[in-house]
Amino acid sequence: QVQLVESGGGFVQSGESLKLSCQGSGFYFSNYPLGWVRRPPGKGLEWVAALSNLGKVTRYADSVRGRFTISRDNDKNTVYLQMNNLKPEDTAQYYCVKLLHVNDPLGAPISQGTQVTVSS
Repeated sequence: QVQLVESGGGFVQSGESLKLSCQGSGFYFSNYPLGWVRRPPGKGLEWVAALSNLGKVTRYADSVRGRFTISRDNDKNTVYLQMNNLKPEDTAQYYCVKLLHVNDPLGAPISQGTQVTVSS
């Protein structure tokens, strides 16, 4: 059974940083690209970042490029999202997702996610 468990969300001020973590289980973690998606309040799902299975290829949405960094530790079955210079528009429920291809980054969440709230 595939499981993904996110952590690290919280309430921060504009300009501050957070690092999200997501631990996976129930599948061969190092075989799959992974990504982060988010759902802002009252809006639809949007993709944020994606990373190939060995971490060599990354993709970022224009809205976060230069501020967010996705990484992974396959030995720990964990993917991370370092978020710097957070803005109020980054407020959302964040989910990590298992992907079939790094170029198709809008995966469907199967987990509860973690809430990030950025105050101005």
